[in-house]
Amino acid sequence: QNLHHEIGEVFFHGIWVALGFAFLGIAITTFAAPPLLNSMIRDPLIAEEVISFLRIRIWGLPLLYLYVMRNALLVGTNQTRLLIWGTLAEALTNIALDYALIYGHWGFPALGFNGAAYASIVAEGVGLVVIYVIIHINGIHRDFSLFENIKWRMDMARTIVVRSAPLMAQFILSIATWEYFYLLIEHHGSQALAISNTMRNIFGVVGIFAWAFAATTNTMVSNIIGQGREAEVLPLVRKIMWVSVGFSTIMIMLLNINPGSYLAIYGQGPQFVEAALPVLRIVSMALWMMAVGTVWLNAVTGTGNTVVNLVIEIITLVIYIIYVYVVLEYLNLSIVWGWGSEWVYWISMFSMSLVYMLSGRWRGKKI
Repeated sequence: QNLHHEIGEVFFHGIWVALGFAFLGIAITTFAAPPLLNSMIRDPLIAEEVISFLRIRIWGLPLLYLYVMRNALLVGTNQTRLLIWGTLAEALTNIALDYALIYGHWGFPALGFNGAAYASIVAEGVGLVVIYVIIHINGIHRDFSLFENIKWRMDMARTIVVRSAPLMAQFILSIATWEYFYLLIEHHGSQALAISNTMRNIFGVVGIFAWAFAATTNTMVSNIIGQGREAEVLPLVRKIMWVSVGFSTIMIMLLNINPGSYLAIYGQGPQFVEAALPVLRIVSMALWMMAVGTVWLNAVTGTGNTVVNLVIEIITLVIYIIYVYVVLEYLNLSIVWGWGSEWVYWISMFSMSLVYMLSGRWRGKKI
């Protein structure tokens, strides 16, 4: 809507609101997580390892929130081409420090699981600094009056919290459900947990492309609706979806050309590789669905109707929880079937997002 002077004010208030929630998250995790995890994880050694990891990892939350806020600024102002530098710096730092701190290479101590926590915190800090430098080099801080003579406005902070509340609830529910899935996986033994952690890493790496196109969908849908070009929304979303699928296909093909070699990197032995291969095939198919589902879900987000996002997420998670409980706990099937939950999740998410966008109920929505 060409209100450039207001972007800095919204960004300023958004940062302080985000930091408030970050430190609230640190407090809740510090005091509530240990007794909760001890009561839910059967193996006391695994429980102790997870709690130790969380006590370190949670201190990266303020950095993560600031990093995400700066990414949101670039996405919301159509500066997405600059995102790659922060993402690349974070990814390379994380990979290098994981190698150094988990296994004790290059003279660093071998910290195991905790090494991954330290690596993530440092990587997010590096990504944040890189994004901050890029914003200043490109003069974006001047274009949108970032931090210039801005006074605290309670009404602005309240608007941000109210508008963000459904999305916050959506992400909290999603993370809680993901943790529930891992608790059920833990009941199947340490190898099942190790395989699942590997699959999570695959989702993180390959998912970079899917989530990048999803963020692009969000900002472009929002922009063209703001320009009054609502008729162009659906064709745009379809184009982005196919580009997302194309990039994900390339990554999936690379992953499956010689999957045994990739899985062997984790140093778990031939039994691990043999058990992980069928799970990798299931996850590969789910990554295609993710490439489609994230785009359509973020198209809904771009319309500004965050309540619909929350409803879609809740319905999807209910279906997901029922599936993982029945498959992993009640029927006690293998984790190959358990990871089929990703099919259930993304098909449900895509279906409801598609129906909403095709219904046209988002047209004329006022923020």
